Amino acid sequence: MHYLPSYRRPHVARLTALLKEDGSMRLVAVTGPRQTGKTIMVLQALSDLEKDGVPCWYLPVDDPTPDTPPFDIPPVAHVLIPGQTPGPEWLVSSWQRARAAAERSSRGLVMVFDEIQRIPNWSGIVKGLWDRDRRTGCPLRVVILGSAPWAMLTRIHESLAGRFDPFPVVHWSLDEMQRAFGVTLDEYIFFGGYPGAAIHIREPRRWRGYIRQAVMAPVVERDILSLTRVQKPSLMRALVDLIADYSGQVVSYRKLQGQLDDAGNTTTLAHYLDLLADAGLATGLEKHSAKPYLVRRSSPKLNVLNAAVMTVRYPRSFEHVKYDGTFWGRLCESVVGAHLLNTLPQDGTVQLRYWRDATHEVDFVLSSGRSLVAIEVKSGRRQGRFAGLTAFRARFPNAKPLVVGTGGVPFNEFLSESADHWLEEAHRGG
Repeated sequence: MHYLPSYRRPHVARLTALLKEDGSMRLVAVTGPRQTGKTIMVLQALSDLEKDGVPCWYLPVDDPTPDTPPFDIPPVAHVLIPGQTPGPEWLVSSWQRARAAAERSSRGLVMVFDEIQRIPNWSGIVKGLWDRDRRTGCPLRVVILGSAPWAMLTRIHESLAGRFDPFPVVHWSLDEMQRAFGVTLDEYIFFGGYPGAAIHIREPRRWRGYIRQAVMAPVVERDILSLTRVQKPSLMRALVDLIADYSGQVVSYRKLQGQLDDAGNTTTLAHYLDLLADAGLATGLEKHSAKPYLVRRSSPKLNVLNAAVMTVRYPRSFEHVKYDGTFWGRLCESVVGAHLLNTLPQDGTVQLRYWRDATHEVDFVLSSGRSLVAIEVKSGRRQGRFAGLTAFRARFPNAKPLVVGTGGVPFNEFLSESADHWLEEAHRGG
């Protein structure tokens, strides 16, 4: 078996338990941003299952004929060219052989398709195969693995609705990066949470090359442009760079249009921001308002979902970043925003927005029903004033204030807990 890293994300135990559940199983869809360790996490779960006597097949679509597979792979029924993506016939034949193996096994069988979106028309094929397995009671459990959220992975098709258990994977937290790679708080704030890039943080050129070539370029070219309809690919690429430059700032769509060539209308830009959020690169936060129609019309506050997306374009080194007070402040604010976005409950019960009224602004607003938490991020040495929080509480008296950084909750403590924790903590404290 191939070597697997010793560090295990909490996802591994949850996925293993899900795949061992008794009763009727749906498809398990493991999706999330590129380079967040999804494949390693799945292989670690398969290793645990095999130790428990459950046979597993791991089928990487990018390389359907590996030289030394880490798990049993059945002999292929069709001629495959190494390095060439297989077609629907390979998917069907692999599934049929897995059915037979699952029926022969007293523990069933778990089969994983990695990067399944590369197979043309895969979702309709999987629907038919899976529906037949459910009718016959075949003890085959299937995991599909891809570098995109479910809606993008299925091209917004509804053919698999109700047939899968979503298993989203997000960017690595500060605690995970510290445990796995020993990074410091400041290193995490600057270099972000991409595990594959962690070994290069002492070599800035290699680190930047990794982020650009292994993360950002494939996200745009292979995940967004190949899986969705984008009329202006050059605009999408330019928008990624622009967000990196403006992360942590509220920018009107009109200003965005002025900064981009051939920007199109605001609807196009809003749609492209949504695609970048789906792909795990960046998002545009809406303004908090008691009036829903004002939320939809608000200027977005741009925020990367991993600090590396922002700092890869920073022209100076990690050692100099703290001397650039303006950039360091935006970076710290962006890291707080990314942490909140990455730890929001998946059921949509908690929302994250920003607030601005004339000269007053609150960096982030967490809301759930009538519960509100206004969050201000301070990265300087002096505590400073909190006029934005005061103005917000005057407008929303039930809101609870929370300062992160100087004069408030230390960054390392804040980044160790989830968004809903801080929502509950603020209201528990009165």
